[in-house]
Amino acid sequence: MSSPSVYIKTYGCQMNKLDSALVTSALRAAGFSFTDNANEADVVLINTCSVRDHAEQRVLSHLGHLKHLKKTRPGLMVGVIGCMAQRLGEKLFQHEAVDLVCGPAQIPQIPQLLADALQEKKKTLAIKQKIRQTKKPEDQNLALEQFESAYGIEDRQLPGQAYVRVMHGCNRFCSYCVVPYVRGPEVCRPPTAIIEQIRKLADAGVKQVTLLGQTVNSYKYTAGEKTYCLADLLATASNIAGIEWLKFVTSYPAEEFLDEILQAMADSPKVCHYLHMPAQSGSDKILRAMSRHYTAAQYLELLDKARAIVPDIAVAGDFIVGFPGETEEDFQATIDLTRKAKYKNCFIFKYSPRPGTRADEKLQDNTSAEVKKRRNIELLAVQERISDELSRDFLGRQVKVLVEGLSKKAHLNLDQSSSERQLVGRTAEDWIVVFNGPISLAGQLAKVKITKTSPLTLFGQLC
Repeated sequence: MSSPSVYIKTYGCQMNKLDSALVTSALRAAGFSFTDNANEADVVLINTCSVRDHAEQRVLSHLGHLKHLKKTRPGLMVGVIGCMAQRLGEKLFQHEAVDLVCGPAQIPQIPQLLADALQEKKKTLAIKQKIRQTKKPEDQNLALEQFESAYGIEDRQLPGQAYVRVMHGCNRFCSYCVVPYVRGPEVCRPPTAIIEQIRKLADAGVKQVTLLGQTVNSYKYTAGEKTYCLADLLATASNIAGIEWLKFVTSYPAEEFLDEILQAMADSPKVCHYLHMPAQSGSDKILRAMSRHYTAAQYLELLDKARAIVPDIAVAGDFIVGFPGETEEDFQATIDLTRKAKYKNCFIFKYSPRPGTRADEKLQDNTSAEVKKRRNIELLAVQERISDELSRDFLGRQVKVLVEGLSKKAHLNLDQSSSERQLVGRTAEDWIVVFNGPISLAGQLAKVKITKTSPLTLFGQLC
């Protein structure tokens, strides 16, 4: 009998992408095969996000399609894993397409859960019931650690790259955010395990490692008399042969360890000069309502410090527009902060109430959808002008890029008989670069001379 084939669809952030990569690696080791076509799969796993309602609606829409698919293929097994699985739990079984529900903390169990479910043909639930407790059970921590260490692999979509998680969960409890409720309290992995995992990735040919944490700059691990922070991980990983670039996301705006992290960035040519530090709002009133523990002025001071220590650092940000109580004056404060911050790019979202969060329980979502949309468009336009201005500085310059592979429009620009294709890569500062070259460059570093710019993309010629 042939091995069951699996199709995985992933929604959400890098954490979810990493979880999907780990599950894929574990299932391969357990004898499962994989397909890129859900219509051909024996098992469909949907790795879900709960940060915004839109993400959950996309999952529900996908489940609607799978419901119809199961009418013609009644043996198809459908699993919902990740944050939405943790949030809704057994309620997801109300959707007749769903056979398996598994939260983020239980992903090490997925190979066995799937094997049992396929054999017994029954619905299976694996979630942590008391996700808000202040400490994860030690056996669960051990299972997650062993899973991370055993199945951390190169990103198959991005050759030469890999994600390495340095911590699980979050203790911040920002009033709008569901993450602490679905991923649990903050737990930092041992530095020895993280470094060993990076060594294995380097031995496998990985050139860029991105360290992941919900608030990655708050990483702290005490072993004996020594307390390790993110800067220690960066410094140690910089000495690993084969690793060319190190990145980390996402950083919470805080003073703790910032000097050490920035100095590690300045001292090592391998630590990329890129900082993703979400502000979320430029209004102190809204920041208080969001339970963000800084003011707009303090946030800008952190960016000033970053640029003083690492002058060419590229900064990215996040904002939520239309948060409960946000007036036009509050929104203008966000525009002002955006202009002062001079982000290379910014992720801007319309506020979406998340059940169970303090904002949903205590604050009225009193900003209309039309106003949220207008503010979203206006802030995007402000950021586009800033990005356009910054990108023009690259015109005529040579940049080093890590090549990701074919660009999305590769088929539109070159003779298919040519050995060259339109490729896409990123600089150490996370600028997207498009250029023509052989596909064999995927996963390799290349030099490109920039000949044209746009707000979000640089275009060039291979040197």
